[in-house]
Amino acid sequence: MPPTDRLLTFLLASFVLIVIPGPSVLFTIGRALSSGRRGGLLSVAGNATGVFVQVLAVAVGVGALVQRSTELYTAIKFVGAGYLIYLGVQAFRHRHALSTAIAAPAKGLARPRRMYVDAVLVGVANPKTIVFFTVALPQFTDRSAGHVPLQLMFLGAAFTAIALACDSVWAVAAGSAREWLARSPRRLAAIGGTGGVAIVGLGVTVAVSGRAN
Repeated sequence: MPPTDRLLTFLLASFVLIVIPGPSVLFTIGRALSSGRRGGLLSVAGNATGVFVQVLAVAVGVGALVQRSTELYTAIKFVGAGYLIYLGVQAFRHRHALSTAIAAPAKGLARPRRMYVDAVLVGVANPKTIVFFTVALPQFTDRSAGHVPLQLMFLGAAFTAIALACDSVWAVAAGSAREWLARSPRRLAAIGGTGGVAIVGLGVTVAVSGRAN
């Protein structure tokens, strides 16, 4: 298990990243609006499954490499930090996307299995979490304690649990309050814009802090 201070910092960083509307949140909202709470929550479960697939891949692959190579860790960190900043700028530029999703007309219901599988694919392909896991996870581990892959899996499981809770709130809110959300386009745009700025800040933080032990 990572040191307590790093774990708390990681949990806070994870919460900030998760609550920022991104591909998974937009997908969940769209499904909740078209299929109700059930569709939204199925999408949340599928997305969490996909995210944990990313965790396993990082823990097995990147974890082993980082444990052996400080140089590789540094290179991955700066490349990923740059991409996080790019994602933040894009999120700010497209801050009205939530309003667009809310305003979209309802679609026909999909089968529960199809909704779940679609959400798994969205989770696996989510660039925000791919970069976060590849770049940020290693700096919250303690290389001197060994078992870096296991530490990465623990951190990834914690991230997934937070995502399940936060995304479920989005799903329930969207499934229950379509009309209320539709009357708040400026509020939704503010959420998206603030989220973009926060992602940029996270990218800068990753670039200037943290190093392998």
